[in-house]
Amino acid sequence: MRTILLAAGFGKRLLPLTKNIPKCLVPIKGIPLLEIWLTRLVAFDLGPFLINTHYLSNHVESYISSSQHKNKVTIANESVLMGTAGTLIKNLDFFQGEDGLLIHSDNYCLADFNAFVIAHQNRPKECLLTMMTFRTNNPSSCGIVELNDQGVVTNFYEKMSSPPGNLANGAIYILSAELIEIIKTELADAKDFSTEILNHLIGRIFTYETKELFIDIGTPETYKKANS
Repeated sequence: MRTILLAAGFGKRLLPLTKNIPKCLVPIKGIPLLEIWLTRLVAFDLGPFLINTHYLSNHVESYISSSQHKNKVTIANESVLMGTAGTLIKNLDFFQGEDGLLIHSDNYCLADFNAFVIAHQNRPKECLLTMMTFRTNNPSSCGIVELNDQGVVTNFYEKMSSPPGNLANGAIYILSAELIEIIKTELADAKDFSTEILNHLIGRIFTYETKELFIDIGTPETYKKANS
């Protein structure tokens, strides 16, 4: 399954670590995060990959050029950040009319992607997208989702002080080919995936909850946790 890995952000919350290294290349136990992603996804027979870059893009390009996975990767450099939806929309043709993965690569995620794909294949017929979710110990820092009995999203609570639950959006999605066409024709001006596309799809988003380790490494504290 073709996969877009979003990797262009500045990683401001991780400063000074990200002063001279892009967030997608910060090491987890000595291995760059992006390499962990590529190695794990290839092991699940996923790919090829499109990786967007912006901040310190030359570091990412240099790293990929020496990676064992370089023949599976296309780099899409953005001279100006396009936003998560903007990047997706510009590169919709990369999916070649089939279902595809959209991944925010600033997570340390050990999920079973075979199970994730199977969940997507067996989603309720009205659902256009499958979202990976996880349980968080700090729900106020995450986008929390509310589900019906079928595991379909009925509401979002974005980084609020007392959300009703701790089931968080992992920012890892499988998009159906049908949704890709809808985005292309009806949502082509969107810039932010979470606020402008996901909110448009409430009631049509299936979820898969991973029980494996899932850490957003956006802060020094969570980055330390990932390395422990």
